[in-house]
Amino acid sequence: MLSKELDPNYLPKPNKFVLFLKKVWTWLKKPQNSILLVLTLALTVMTLAPMVMVFMDTFTIHVGSEELSGVDDGGLSGYNWWYTFAGKMAGKFFWTPFGNTMAMAALACIFAIVFGGITAYLVSRTNMKWKKYISSIFILPYIMPQWTLANIWRNLFDSMAVTNTRNGIFMQLFHVAMPEWWCVGLFPSALVLGLHYAPFAYILIGGIFTNMDANLEEAATILNTPKWKIFLRITLPMVTPAILSTILLVFSSAMGSYPVPHYLNFTTLATRYFELNTDRAGSASIMSVVMMAIGVGILMVNQFSTSGRKNYTTVTGKSGQVSLVDLHAFKWVFAVILVILTAFTSIFPIVSFTLDTFLKNPADYSSFTTKWWVNIDTPGVDVGMYGQNGILFNDTLRKAFLGSVLVAACGALLAGTIGTLVGYCVSKNRKGKFEGYANAIAFLPYLLPSLSVGAAYYVFGSAVGLYDTYFLLILTGTIKYIPFASRAALSSMLQLSGEIEESAMIQGVPWWKRMTRIIIPIQKTSILSGYLLPFITGMRELTLFMMLCTSGKTAPTLLDYFDEMQLYGLSSATNLGLIIIILIVNFGMNALTGASLDNGIGGGKKKRKKNA
Repeated sequence: MLSKELDPNYLPKPNKFVLFLKKVWTWLKKPQNSILLVLTLALTVMTLAPMVMVFMDTFTIHVGSEELSGVDDGGLSGYNWWYTFAGKMAGKFFWTPFGNTMAMAALACIFAIVFGGITAYLVSRTNMKWKKYISSIFILPYIMPQWTLANIWRNLFDSMAVTNTRNGIFMQLFHVAMPEWWCVGLFPSALVLGLHYAPFAYILIGGIFTNMDANLEEAATILNTPKWKIFLRITLPMVTPAILSTILLVFSSAMGSYPVPHYLNFTTLATRYFELNTDRAGSASIMSVVMMAIGVGILMVNQFSTSGRKNYTTVTGKSGQVSLVDLHAFKWVFAVILVILTAFTSIFPIVSFTLDTFLKNPADYSSFTTKWWVNIDTPGVDVGMYGQNGILFNDTLRKAFLGSVLVAACGALLAGTIGTLVGYCVSKNRKGKFEGYANAIAFLPYLLPSLSVGAAYYVFGSAVGLYDTYFLLILTGTIKYIPFASRAALSSMLQLSGEIEESAMIQGVPWWKRMTRIIIPIQKTSILSGYLLPFITGMRELTLFMMLCTSGKTAPTLLDYFDEMQLYGLSSATNLGLIIIILIVNFGMNALTGASLDNGIGGGKKKRKKNA
């Protein structure tokens, strides 16, 4: 009997470690895998490290808490947690703001879904007039800074009798003081946030309404099913995923909003955080951790609902015609109502802020001045501008706008590029566990409230010496806005057939050339949207950046300073400048490339048949 070594049919048992290395090398040779590995590791560190640091900060004793905690400054203790949740001031410092935050976010979801969902239905599924105009202007409240409508609300409804500030336009015209619950607090805060985020519902729900296969409803019509039952049993279940997505996005975004409740005098976790960040830094960090936990919970709910719900085919290719509901005479009524509402949320703010730059006193249209534009500060001459030059000569204002453009442009470039690569790589094997993790870690910063992300990077930046630098602002903005680009890229890449890239691979075309010559040109509209959204959001961002830099580093932080100093003419000019820059970039991109937030929803872009 021959030994194993002399047996010609004997094959040595392969080394498991060598086989593992070969599999790893084979996996890494694919560009999408190696790129995704590097990006995932970087995103994991840059997303989780600041979160861990702010969590550790909740156990750190800061100046002012040494005697009560019995621990020296910088020591570790659970005192901050006890003080926040069970201390004598827990109700005022945490539980009341927490309840207010949850109520505001939930009510904002209702307003956003009702307003955005109804508008989406009217634009995409009815013969309502002026749909193209309404579709284009409806998204403007989201493009504008978040506090825009809050300021408009104050200008309209404030009164000396109720808010003890100034008489707004409504009081001046009708001599009626609106009740306090209407002027400040929960209702106006939730309503303003609902109007601001209504475009979420409009885009998500409208996209499903537009792409829904008409055969589904036509089959029910042939069977003489009543229209109300068709809507409840067929149409509504189809848009339920979009409604759920809207709730998740609006709730997480509204929960961390600072400007709106701040301007409308409503105490939330966000406003309380800024009040406690100096004297009770540990408790403030706990508030940001709580909001992070809610954001992670929202992500888990989103993952569960996505994996557990049944799949429906809504685009079959057999029917491109959607029967429009005939509103008869109401097609004009609904159009007029929406034109008025969108004028209030989109056009009136621009007109109002323009007029404010010529008013001596806010909301007082009886006297005008040009000091907000042409004043040059002269020592010994007091014109009520606290040493500030007019808009045309204000170097601080100019530097703040340049800083905003720098942060928004660099953040958009990095976030758009990284998000596009993540979306492309994940689309190659979406069901893989590693790809699933990469997709989740790239999307996680979006569901974390801006305040929590800003707080995490505030602790991180202070620890490594990056506080008040443009680098920290760009880094934070990049991490926060990557989800915009990654989701836009993933959605567009999944629409591409794998045969397109495979045919180029057979011809030996390298990866970088396949991306630049084939994939990106085909999906340029969606990919450019992944760059446009981070730029728009970065230009108007306040909550995310205000802890990371001093006032004046960016235009929104300078605007907040102007408001605190009651320089309303300068703050209105800053607000107006932000709106104009954002609108120019948005409509310029739309004109040059066709990239638009409302693209594909309807608005008179497609010819559709009417019901008989």
